[in-house]
Amino acid sequence: MDEAKDTEKDRREADTAPLPFRAAVEALRAARLRPQIEVEPTPPPKRLAPYSYALEAAVVDGDQDLADGRLVLLHDPAGHDAWRGTFRLVTLVRAELEPEMAADPLLPEVCWSWLTGALQARGLTYGEPSGTVTRASSHYFGGLSERPAASQIEIRASWTPREGLGGVPDTAAHLASWCDLLAQIAGLPPAGPGDASVVTLPQRRDPQSR
Repeated sequence: MDEAKDTEKDRREADTAPLPFRAAVEALRAARLRPQIEVEPTPPPKRLAPYSYALEAAVVDGDQDLADGRLVLLHDPAGHDAWRGTFRLVTLVRAELEPEMAADPLLPEVCWSWLTGALQARGLTYGEPSGTVTRASSHYFGGLSERPAASQIEIRASWTPREGLGGVPDTAAHLASWCDLLAQIAGLPPAGPGDASVVTLPQRRDPQSR
């Protein structure tokens, strides 16, 4: 019952939201993405901005998730000094890695360049980018010692999409570039012939196949 009340409240808030935010959200909902990426709405954070909308996504290969992430659109009609705009995109992307790939000392810089490169590849303008790239490794002992070591890369980032006509950023293009990043970190082949030079992370092997 509480979930139903929350959903109805979200719908009422969406109906009374400023037109630029509503248009930006509608563009996200209408975006067409590559079929390996499953995207669906998820409850957004409530305290980061007056208006927010969130999506979660997974890169799926059969019954295996190669990478997953969350993209949040924030909007403050009064503007935000730190954003230098009225919109902000916030993301979390993560994927499992082969341990030898995770050991590459240049991996954080490379992953950050994938984010900025994905935006630039679609000709998007943006400002105030910030974020972190974190890699973590897990080693198992005792009763879990038969499990292979596991490594993960995680990108947390935010940026300000430049606003176009009517004060609305091209959120569909930003979503597409974010999905490009997801696909790249998951190790999927390039989506088109023009992307043949893109280097991707190798897909993590199934531990049972080792």
